Amino acid sequence: MRVNDILRKLPKVDLVMSQMGEDADLAAVRDVLEDLRRDILVGKISEIPDDSELFQMIAGRSQKVAEFGLRRVINATGIPLHTNLGRAPLAQSVAEHVKQIVMGYSTLEYDLDAGSRGSRMAAVKQLLTKLCGAEAAVCVNNNAAAVLAALAALCGGGEVVVSRGELVEVGGSFRIPEVISQGGARLVEVGATNKTRLADYTAAIGSETAAILKVHTSNYRIVGFTEEVELLDLSELAAAHDIPLIYDLGGGSLVKLSQHEPTVQEVVAQGADIVCFSGDKLLGGPQCGIIVGKSTLIDKIAKHPLYRALRMDKLTLAALEATLKLYEIGCVDEIPTLAMLLKDAAELRYDAGELLRLIAPDPSKFSAEIVETMGQAGGGSLPTENFPSYAVAISPTCMPLNELEWRLRQWQTPIITRIQRERLLIDIRTVSQEDLTEVASAINSIFEGVCE
Repeated sequence: MRVNDILRKLPKVDLVMSQMGEDADLAAVRDVLEDLRRDILVGKISEIPDDSELFQMIAGRSQKVAEFGLRRVINATGIPLHTNLGRAPLAQSVAEHVKQIVMGYSTLEYDLDAGSRGSRMAAVKQLLTKLCGAEAAVCVNNNAAAVLAALAALCGGGEVVVSRGELVEVGGSFRIPEVISQGGARLVEVGATNKTRLADYTAAIGSETAAILKVHTSNYRIVGFTEEVELLDLSELAAAHDIPLIYDLGGGSLVKLSQHEPTVQEVVAQGADIVCFSGDKLLGGPQCGIIVGKSTLIDKIAKHPLYRALRMDKLTLAALEATLKLYEIGCVDEIPTLAMLLKDAAELRYDAGELLRLIAPDPSKFSAEIVETMGQAGGGSLPTENFPSYAVAISPTCMPLNELEWRLRQWQTPIITRIQRERLLIDIRTVSQEDLTEVASAINSIFEGVCE
């Protein structure tokens, strides 16, 4: 059949609208018919779908249009701080507090006691200084912004001394030398990639030195023939020359998770004048950049014009305050990130068994078994720490493995998995007990619908 003859069989928009009734979505009807027209012209299809199939295509397109781009997913990768999936999920109590703030007015910049304008940072500052042992605190929208704001306010026009082994690249291809440059300062590299000594820093300090910057290599580790200067020694050197020691801590944990990962409290106690870290990594809160340290230096950062451009909004402030409250009252087990990282093997093995029990392996459709896995924290945190876990490994026999992975991604609540050694893994570390039933339902429904 010629192309023109096939095109003539395409129904008109108004005819399809009348056949589908008042619930028909005009935009979806037009889009589907236009897609069919294009496919006919390039020879992709040679027949027009029947009415039933056409109506299903239109309904599916209409549903896609109605979906949000930013959607909830189930993280079955086993990586708690999965950057592509939004890093740290918030605690239930935190989400409830944010809901109250977003649905009405708030005391964002209003002092109830004085009955006049107040500071948006007051509550968070009080919590951070208490928890971190610092004199003062201020927050911006992410950790790169925190480092940038600190450099711009404290080092603009001067030199910043950094070890060559700490000139790292962070998320999104941003590199420390570029951040220093954008902060209006000049980079002075010292030492070698694998070894930097105190004498290297001392020799580099001159009349134009504005600060020493130490960068915690939170997303990789150099091992072997290495040497770095202890923070306490750097602090004493900076104090002797009356320049600030700025520490880009990166992940920023308030709980000791690894011998290689210093806590914020430890870094402050060892003499860092300014400490910058993320809110949505090991802290387990919202995306933000937190700066704690000496009050005289924090004041300069807060008064710099860049701070206004980088400051947090009320939703982030509400989420951060509520997260910090959980630390203050000793309820860190309610913070999902920490709960996932600290979940013990017995609990993980039990949940894997629950998922295996809920699905119905059928040799003609798929096989499933519990396997041991090894994962990481993700988000550029704890790079050398491995976290043993358990997963349910699925091997389909009635469909390709990639199709199963795709169908789970297309589920009503998308389920993000990983493929390893020709098996699809549902890693239990990042799947809540509440989501086990939905994951099982998705797997069973997919195999029932496709493999009958």
